[in-house]
Order: sequence, then C-alpha cells, then structure tokens
Amino acid sequence: MFLNKRLLFSFAIIALTLQSCSEYQKVLKNEDVKAKYDLAEKFYKEKDFKRSNRLFEQIAPKYIGKPQGERVMFFFADTYFQREDYNMAGYQFERFIKSYSKSDKIQEAAFLGAKSYYMLSPNYSLDQTDTDKALLKLQNFINTYQDSEYFAEANVLAKELTTKKEQKAFEIVKQYNKLGEFNFELLKSAVAGSDNFISDYPGSIYKEEALFVKLDALTHMAMNSFESLKTERLGNAKGAYDVLKKKFPETKFSEEADNLLKKIEKELKRLPEEAK
Repeated sequence: MFLNKRLLFSFAIIALTLQSCSEYQKVLKNEDVKAKYDLAEKFYKEKDFKRSNRLFEQIAPKYIGKPQGERVMFFFADTYFQREDYNMAGYQFERFIKSYSKSDKIQEAAFLGAKSYYMLSPNYSLDQTDTDKALLKLQNFINTYQDSEYFAEANVLAKELTTKKEQKAFEIVKQYNKLGEFNFELLKSAVAGSDNFISDYPGSIYKEEALFVKLDALTHMAMNSFESLKTERLGNAKGAYDVLKKKFPETKFSEEADNLLKKIEKELKRLPEEAK
C-alpha cells in the first residue's frame, strides 16, 4: 500500500513536470506576449530562473516604455543574478538603473549590480579590473544609500575587496624583498614599495608586516654596502626598527626584528671610527 502511494506520487510529479515543459515550449514558440509575461513571472516565483530568463529575454524589448517594463526589466536582470551569470546581471542592472532611476527597486538594483561585479572579482594574484569596478560600484552605493537595508553588506563586500587589493600590492613588495637579498636595486624597490604601500593603505592589516619588510630590506642593503656607506644605511635600518616597535610594541615580528637589530648594532661596533 505504501509503495503504491509512493508510485502514485512519483507519477504525479512526472506528469506535472511534463505538463509544465509542454506549456513552456508552447508559450515559448507562440507570439502571445501576455502569455509569455504571465508564465515568466510564474517561473520566477517558483525559482525556475532558467526558463523565466528565457521568456523575459523574449519579451523585454516589447515592454520598453510600458508600465510593466520596470517590473519585467528588474526580474530579467535578477534571473541572470540568480543563475550566477554575473556579467549579464551587472549589465542588465545597469540598464535598469539608467531606465528607471525613480523605481522603488533602485536600491536593490544598485546593490545587486555592484554585487555582480564583486562576484566576478578574481583571486588577488590576477588582474584586478573587475575588483576595481566592483569597488567603485559598491562605494557609490555606500555613499548614496546610507539608510539602505543593504548598506552593512555593501560595506563588508567593499572591505573584502579592498583587502584583496592590499594583498596584491603587498605581495609585490614582499617579492622584491625576497628576490633582492643580494640585489641592491630590488631592495631599494622593496623599501620604496613598503613606504608607498603604507602611504596608500594606512589602515591596512598588512601595515605591521610592511614595516618589518622595510626593516629587513634596509638591513640587507646596509650589510652589503661599501664601508663608507654603511654607517648611514645601518642608521636607516635602526630607524626602521624603532618605527616598527613604536607602531607595534607587541609586534609578531619581535624576535626576527630583534635579531636584525643585533646584527645592525654588531656591525656598527665593528666599523672603524673613520667610517662612522
């Protein structure tokens, strides 16, 4: 008995599915715009975004300038977002914003459009063009809609992207320092890069490490300099140590920094008086 009920239920589901597919194919092929609109909205409410998108795609041009156009264009854009086609979602939400700037859906469209570009942002090691575009969109949203229900999430997304850009910039500085142990020009780039990074991202989570990288690079520069230049360069390295300890008294690089300071002070003591 229980098995029969399960079979009947399964057959009912299959029948409904076939009926739905048949209805979809029929409406898709005919020219009845209203029928397409009704079925597209029905699928949208049922979260069948693939078929909903296909129908909205067909009728969207027909509703330009009509009262239902605003609704159609928002749903059309959102079906792309729900299907994770973020390139098209971003493009369609931008079209919606330009066409319906006074819509009640404008905040949601602006946020989802910005989030579409956020979703396209790649790993930090890759080109960050989409990250820059997403940050611009998110910042515009944050500046414009401070009372929006999406405001907090927009800030979280913007912070995440900013950190990603910081990581990319800082990895370049670290690479200069890593490759430049015995290469003066690369060490100079590491020092300059650290300074520029701290200037560009003063509140970065990588600031502490950037100060340590500067200390490390300056120490290597000083230790491998001509005797006549060592005193000044060792002094610069010691100054970088002081800045690190001042900004971060309990720095996680304390042991490594203290070891570098010992090398600096040992080398200063070794130098003959005329070199000081």
